[in-house]
Amino acid sequence: MRVYFSIFRIKTAESFQYRLAALSGSVTSFVWAVIEVAAFTVFFQYAENAGFAGGLTLAQTVSHVWVRELLLFMQPYGIDGDLIEKLRNGDVGVELCRPLDLYWHWYSRTAAGKIVVFIMRCLTCFLAAFLLPGGYGASLPVSLAGFLLFLPAVLCAFLLCCSFLMLMTAVRTNIQWGDGPMYLLGLMGGVLSGGYLPLQLWPDFMQTFLLFQPFAGICDIPARLYIGSMQSSEAWLGMTVQLFWLVVFIALGRMVMARRLKSVIIQGG
Repeated sequence: MRVYFSIFRIKTAESFQYRLAALSGSVTSFVWAVIEVAAFTVFFQYAENAGFAGGLTLAQTVSHVWVRELLLFMQPYGIDGDLIEKLRNGDVGVELCRPLDLYWHWYSRTAAGKIVVFIMRCLTCFLAAFLLPGGYGASLPVSLAGFLLFLPAVLCAFLLCCSFLMLMTAVRTNIQWGDGPMYLLGLMGGVLSGGYLPLQLWPDFMQTFLLFQPFAGICDIPARLYIGSMQSSEAWLGMTVQLFWLVVFIALGRMVMARRLKSVIIQGG
């Protein structure tokens, strides 16, 4: 465990050098979120059920947008670029020579990259949202109990996201498959996590499926606890869903990686 923590710490320190890129990303996220808030405001004002849609009020939807920007670092958009390069040029052979479990080695690297994005980009954007006027900016958690439940839900979401990215990495280990499956998995995860539209604004007949599918735990469940659309008494259900899919993704990731490493291509052989 000391080795994996050291890898996590080194990768984190290395990633902090990209400060300008993080600042530009934070500004981009902030502007895009303001545009979304404006669009939702128009929608709620002129819709037939004005002021209330899909179980959410306008204020809750606006808060959901900003919480999503806070959790943007956990969106499964792609795997570590260094790992992709190792797979492409055959340097994965060097990784296999290390006296470490390759899965947890790469899991540590992936987690470190996500933490840096959170500190340098997402947290900055979220704090800046409190400076916006009422109705457009971020708001405080609906209750102290909701906030205290939001924190462990974020931790579970973080571990769940990293385990899903490791599954994507395991799929990408077979170089013959190319990047296509990886992009499809990332897009599917982003949509079903609520990264594009709050899941509670989807059709009513899909709500049970959306709550229990694996990607809701990455963004939507923590956001529901923050804005109060999921009661504190229901938090155990949300975190149970998160932990269940965490175990499933870890098991699948390790199984796929073990199978792919038996036939991985290293320097053409």
